[in-house]
Amino acid sequence: MLETTTHDAPVSAVDTVSQGAEALRPHAEDAFAHELAALAAADDRPRPAGWRMSPWAVSRYLLGATLDDGTVITPKYVGPRRIVEVAVTTLATDRALLLLGVPGTAKTWVSEHLAAAVSGDSTLLVQGTAGTPEEAIRYGWNYARLLAHGPSREALVPSPVMRAMSEGMTARVEELTRIPADVQDTLITILSEKTLPIPELGEEVQAVRGFNLIATANDRDRGVNDLSSALRRRFNTVVLPLPATADDEVDIVSRRVDQIGRSLDLPAAPEGLEEIRRVVTVFRELRGGVSLDGRTKLKSPSGTLSTAEAISVVTGGLALAAHFGDGVLRPGDVAAGILGAVVRDPAADRVVWQEYLETVVRERDGWKDFYRACREVSA
Repeated sequence: MLETTTHDAPVSAVDTVSQGAEALRPHAEDAFAHELAALAAADDRPRPAGWRMSPWAVSRYLLGATLDDGTVITPKYVGPRRIVEVAVTTLATDRALLLLGVPGTAKTWVSEHLAAAVSGDSTLLVQGTAGTPEEAIRYGWNYARLLAHGPSREALVPSPVMRAMSEGMTARVEELTRIPADVQDTLITILSEKTLPIPELGEEVQAVRGFNLIATANDRDRGVNDLSSALRRRFNTVVLPLPATADDEVDIVSRRVDQIGRSLDLPAAPEGLEEIRRVVTVFRELRGGVSLDGRTKLKSPSGTLSTAEAISVVTGGLALAAHFGDGVLRPGDVAAGILGAVVRDPAADRVVWQEYLETVVRERDGWKDFYRACREVSA
């Protein structure tokens, strides 16, 4: 990173947000600041070193609760309580946490809220890709200072992981299995010895109490860049399952769409609860390969049809309803989104979708409008 000096530079998007404009997607610690503050104030249980609140309070933040003063803590995760408790407890030990699951099971969402509740900062993030370099996990250099003055702490650019170590906070690594294997293994010393050597300076950074790391990976990436056995041993793996019931999934989709919709000034999601349930039903049936009544076997398309994709379909439908309809979510608003989510392979998936429409949707009571809307966009 080169140092530059500019004058009369135009105002950037970051400057605009800092001057009071509302962020499109606030960080968890900002969006739910009132809930975190209320929980911390009511929390009288022991807190691990460096934590903003106790593990018990962190789990309540994720699972939802009503406090004695009447403050409602909205659920951030709808699923088995024990999964959240194990994840939170892991962060209170010297083991790192690996959230594993198929795409769309809220791994990133859970990791963000865990970091926000534990450390008050969810932004110490490394985004894993096939091109993620070692410097993203360890440290880099300000080359202007490096060339001018040689290796020094002032020339060193800390990674989010290094910052978390030195400040006793929670770092996050997204899509760990997308990172090349040799870069992944940079984490071994960090997680086992809790140190980060800086050989250029003959120094090291030692993690202070409160430091830990949350990584996410999805099952579909297994075999892309598998974790070495040495690295996997440094993690406690928690598998996030798909929602157990249709009601759970409808609840998740409704909550997230409502949150997203408020930031976009879209109509309230409950106005279209019937269509949300239809979207969830379609996704669950095609994902599971059988109709909900168990009577009809179905072919599954190539896509994941995750809860996250259902949220995207409904949000897009609400936008259509708001800008080109009467503000109420209807079958025609979600039909195109469902088609796009299901038909990823134009040849094979289109056959799967047509068979599903004719054998299940066409015969289902109360779904005639939905069937016609799907047929229209599929033609």
